[in-house]
Amino acid sequence: MISLPAMANKGIAFVHGTGSQTDAYNDYWTGDFVNSVKQGLNNQSLYTVVNCDFDQFMWDEKAVGCLAAQLTTFINNKNIDEMIIITHSNGGNVIRWIMSNPTYDSRYPAIVTATDKVIAIAPSSLGTPLADAVHQGNAFESSLGWLLGYGSDAVKQQQVGWMAYYNQNFLYGTSGRPALPKTFKAIVGSDVDSAFWDGDSYCAGYQYQVALETTQNWLDSCSDGFLNCSSQSGAGSTWFVDKQRTKGGEPLSHQQSRRDCFNLDVIIRNDI
Repeated sequence: MISLPAMANKGIAFVHGTGSQTDAYNDYWTGDFVNSVKQGLNNQSLYTVVNCDFDQFMWDEKAVGCLAAQLTTFINNKNIDEMIIITHSNGGNVIRWIMSNPTYDSRYPAIVTATDKVIAIAPSSLGTPLADAVHQGNAFESSLGWLLGYGSDAVKQQQVGWMAYYNQNFLYGTSGRPALPKTFKAIVGSDVDSAFWDGDSYCAGYQYQVALETTQNWLDSCSDGFLNCSSQSGAGSTWFVDKQRTKGGEPLSHQQSRRDCFNLDVIIRNDI
């Protein structure tokens, strides 16, 4: 008798970015995005949406400790042996901390073993000049409070020089450093559209596109309004730059890249 290989118990973990979340399903990702992406699973019940305090430094117990606890519970309760982690922004740094420091916490090795790959949407791998500007007291429009959290430790951490230090000493995956133990592939957002006559500017909230257009003054010509493209592609590998695959070749602002804008959800679902 020929024995067939057992089907992997594949699941998805959605890991938010900067901010303290209690309902990331609705408030950070939206149900439309999560429910669309999870259709890539054979068993659509095998997913979890993480809620942690990512206003802290990535190594803080409230940040990475919370993440490790929730991922461990998900793996154990659902018998997950092939976990796909979908991160956004600073969430990619917290995941990289786990993948880069296996002896830091006894829970980390099992998490890494269960992980198949990380799909890092707009990861802040090399930090952002906006964090430097906030930390140095530069004024931003009040509408950016949702994005930066202003003086939080997570924002301090994402200063360009600080991230360079962490990447060189504590994190894997960047140039000249050891490779990450599992695939870490980035989706890069390259621009912000905020023309009021353009319907695409209203996906994920027009007011956010206007705010992100403003912050581009601190960034390179290639940015998603919060992160330079170079930061987003700074760790692991680049899966694609938004316009290469999105519907209509539309760019993904930092807000739009955690929403079901321009078929992003379908692109990720098809990769699951």
